[in-house]
Amino acid sequence: MSTQPIGIDDHLERVRAGLDRLTPQQAYEAFTAGDVLLVDTRYAELRDRDGLVPGALVVERNELEWRLDPQGSHRAPEATGHDLLVVVFCNEGYASSLGAASLQQLGLHRATDLIGGFQAWKAAGLPVTEG
Repeated sequence: MSTQPIGIDDHLERVRAGLDRLTPQQAYEAFTAGDVLLVDTRYAELRDRDGLVPGALVVERNELEWRLDPQGSHRAPEATGHDLLVVVFCNEGYASSLGAASLQQLGLHRATDLIGGFQAWKAAGLPVTEG
């Protein structure tokens, strides 16, 4: 029995339906209140070119699940539990949606992503430091 392929656009739409995505301002307010772990999944070239969100944990996408799984042997110290509100961001907010959904599958039920990614954060005038 085979299934019909859905394509990435449909897949992304389905994934996002399961996320409580945050705007840059919402993510910033939650971060400054200490209620969220911001996770930057952009690759080094983009971070060097465009800058960093101060205080965000840098975990490239290919390591995301390994570093954020609270039960994982390679977890980051910040991965303190499954109730942690994790907001993943990439450059423009596409790969981060897929990453957040993957974290939800690992039991991080509050994982989500940043609408528009780093570029939207920067365009909103939120804090950025040189990469």
